[in-house]
Amino acid sequence: MRPDFNLETAAMAAGAARIAGVDEVGRGPLAGPVTAAAVILDPTRIPDGLNDSKQVSAKRRTVLAALLRECAWVSVGHASVEEIEQHNILMASHIAMQRAIAGLAETPDLVLIDGSMVPRGLNVPAQPVVKGDTRSLSIAAASIVAKIARDQIMVDLAQQHPGYGWETNMGYGSKSHISALQNLGVTPHHRRTFKPVYNMLYQEKNVMS
Repeated sequence: MRPDFNLETAAMAAGAARIAGVDEVGRGPLAGPVTAAAVILDPTRIPDGLNDSKQVSAKRRTVLAALLRECAWVSVGHASVEEIEQHNILMASHIAMQRAIAGLAETPDLVLIDGSMVPRGLNVPAQPVVKGDTRSLSIAAASIVAKIARDQIMVDLAQQHPGYGWETNMGYGSKSHISALQNLGVTPHHRRTFKPVYNMLYQEKNVMS
């Protein structure tokens, strides 16, 4: 299934002029922020090849993200590791989504949100779309922008904390990342409430006590 513009077209027919697609990336990693993007496409200038970011090569994602910043309204929002730990990953992803929506140059008339839930307290009309990045071009665009933005953060953090492989695993719990955690320890960018990191800290605490 490839995304199309049908949801957006129906919303426009119902009177919505500006429709934003919203998606997040980074709910599963052991390190780094969760990142969301909001994108309002120009129906007359939709880049070719938009799809769920997982179905697009890294090189093509980079090209599409640059094109989108030229021909669409784009905004990115993050929720920090501290916010993930303070709330939970779902709430933090919703915080990132709200920040992305709030950062748009124009307030959308409707927001199409990937998933089954609308962030609590959102002050614009919103519609959840299950598997939205495979159904809506606007959400697919947001998935690409969010992926590129978060990947760049992890590449930058990898330079500050070498050895964890964040430039390739993007903070996900790969074998090499888990091994580095055991050998190098936990950084300030690790999510302490996530099980592998929590278990490691708990074991260390038990050993020290």
